[in-house]
Amino acid sequence: MIEIKNLTKRYGSKTAVSDVSFCARENEILGFLGPNGAGKSTTMNILTGYLSSTEGSAIINGIDILEDPVRAKKLIGYLPEQPPLYLDMTVTEYLKFVYNLKKCKLPQRSHLNEICELVKITEVKNRVIKNLSKGYRQRVGLAQALVGNPPVLILDEPTVGLDPKQIIEIRSLIKKLGKNHTVILSSHILPEVQAVCDKIVIINRGRVVANDTAEKLVHNLSGDHKLVVRAEGNPAEIKKLLSSIPNMDEVRINKENVEPGVSEFFLNAKPGADIRREVSKRLASRSYPLLMMKSSELTLEEIFLKITTGDIHGNIKDDLGGEIMPERSERRKK
Repeated sequence: MIEIKNLTKRYGSKTAVSDVSFCARENEILGFLGPNGAGKSTTMNILTGYLSSTEGSAIINGIDILEDPVRAKKLIGYLPEQPPLYLDMTVTEYLKFVYNLKKCKLPQRSHLNEICELVKITEVKNRVIKNLSKGYRQRVGLAQALVGNPPVLILDEPTVGLDPKQIIEIRSLIKKLGKNHTVILSSHILPEVQAVCDKIVIINRGRVVANDTAEKLVHNLSGDHKLVVRAEGNPAEIKKLLSSIPNMDEVRINKENVEPGVSEFFLNAKPGADIRREVSKRLASRSYPLLMMKSSELTLEEIFLKITTGDIHGNIKDDLGGEIMPERSERRKK
């Protein structure tokens, strides 16, 4: 549905975006992340037809937005970070204005009512927009993006400034929209991206540095050799027992007496070693109850920081099997 190929944007001698490529399939929610100045906004502005690229292409459902911008833009609903609202209009007046601006052919009354129901603004549709709360204004902005029922939605920071209840509601709505639309979601709230998106693209210094599902990124960077274990018994004896396991690199006591008589241990085995069964056997052999064992996975925030600062040990594979590495990490190797 959306295909970005070798996208490059230069401003004189400065390159804002360099050889960016990724795709979003039909009915897929793609999270588009990057630190400030990474080229994220430039890429999104090219994708929506606001900017032209120096090289490469942006294809919307088979249509190049640079070659046929009118047809391509009809397929896109766009919510910028600051919703483009006319504050002196009522919600209904504004949505009718957008309807006419987009030259929408769907039955106006039923179509707009359906959108208002979907984004839950029916109760305020006759109110003047400037009198609405931040949360309702954000919903009205999302409503205008849905006018005409475009197959592609591009949402830039859709939950910025909302309270926790509103954030949960908008997240739920985005997941619902993803069943019938291709969605590109840009957000700085990384748990939101992890909760909503099917795939994540991270851009840094104008280049794509990761392109995969959140689960695969977590697995590839966290590894399967780090464990957090809670066991009941003498912590020093348990540490000594676990340290004798083959392929064990480190055993560290994280906390003593997390519960009465129970301690928490951090276990770091050699890469590729699966020590879970041996941990269980060793503790059982000495009658030390094993109360918890889980992998010590990185959060998406930690992964984002690792990727964008170059603090990576090992390669990240994109969904096409190619290796993607941050520029800084490459420079360190030289």
